[in-house]
Amino acid sequence: MAEINPFLVYGYKSPEYFCDRTEETEKIIEALRNGRNLVLMSPRRMGKTGLIKHAFYTLKESEPEIYTFYFDILGTSSLRDFVQVFAKAVLGKFDSSPQKALRRVKDFISSCRPIFSYDPITGSPEITIDAVPTNAEPTLKEIFDYIAASGKKCYIAIDEFQQVAEYEDKNVEAKLRSYIQFIPNVNFIFAGSKMHLLSEMFISAKRPFYQSAQPLALLAIDEKAYYSFAAEKFKKVHTDLSFEDFDYIYKRYEGHTWYIQDILNRLYTYNEPITKDLIDKAIGNIVDEFSFTYEQMIGRYSPSYINVMKRLASEHTVKEITSAKFLQGSGVKASSSMQRIIKNLIEDELVYKDTKGYSIYDRFFEEWLNRSK
Repeated sequence: MAEINPFLVYGYKSPEYFCDRTEETEKIIEALRNGRNLVLMSPRRMGKTGLIKHAFYTLKESEPEIYTFYFDILGTSSLRDFVQVFAKAVLGKFDSSPQKALRRVKDFISSCRPIFSYDPITGSPEITIDAVPTNAEPTLKEIFDYIAASGKKCYIAIDEFQQVAEYEDKNVEAKLRSYIQFIPNVNFIFAGSKMHLLSEMFISAKRPFYQSAQPLALLAIDEKAYYSFAAEKFKKVHTDLSFEDFDYIYKRYEGHTWYIQDILNRLYTYNEPITKDLIDKAIGNIVDEFSFTYEQMIGRYSPSYINVMKRLASEHTVKEITSAKFLQGSGVKASSSMQRIIKNLIEDELVYKDTKGYSIYDRFFEEWLNRSK
């Protein structure tokens, strides 16, 4: 069997391929074990999904009797969508026998028709539901009742949880909160990448989830810890990774996990002495691969939007987007027009705002914009 590239770009395999996050893992485990829900916030591609799965893996190692569930609701746009994703994640998972699982599900789910099938990849049993919009709310209650009646200790992670705030359905947050607060055998991780939306859901006294979860912001992995992990992996293929070369990558991408992982993944395959030129080659190859996608993406925008993105890319981070200097450099005449453009680009997740200012969300896209002037 071919050796696995240790720099995973997607998914979670085992602790062997997971770097650091010791403190964050301990905080998650300590909170869940003591009955506290968590809200985990980070920009996309910082590694929150891997962290959740690592924490669940660690919990299962010491408590094999617990049940852990993870599902992502980014692609959902209604309570009906949420219920279907939720159902697929949890229904039938408490029983080893498919017949027993289906029978137990039918005992609880009466508002719609459960459909039994097998996962084509893993072969494990799956139960989906045929929920129409008018049945979504009662089905949601039935799923929570099903989990509660199992009596099993469960930890459930809902990724991109801020998505529920954008559903057209009325009072979804309140409905979810009313069920979640009264299910004693379950604790939740609410994770998300739209940090301003997620924060508002949990810190505003006007919102149903106000102060209902312990906040945890996911920052960059410590550079020295990350370097030790990477250098050890490269030694297995008899290649040295100097701290200077790693620092070149880490600083260039400000510790952002996914970009660093992707570059290390490529370097691991080259079987050449690592130099800055080789690192630049790896980055160039990645950007080239995305070029067609980026061209198609910006083709949907007017020249004014494209000019703003290119200007942001050239400066990397801009504190004041309505300053005379930035307006002039972007070719946008009015500050109101700039605010509108930036607002739309943030909503489209092409621009990201944090305490440092505004920047291009996708760092490889930023590299491409700087090359395409």
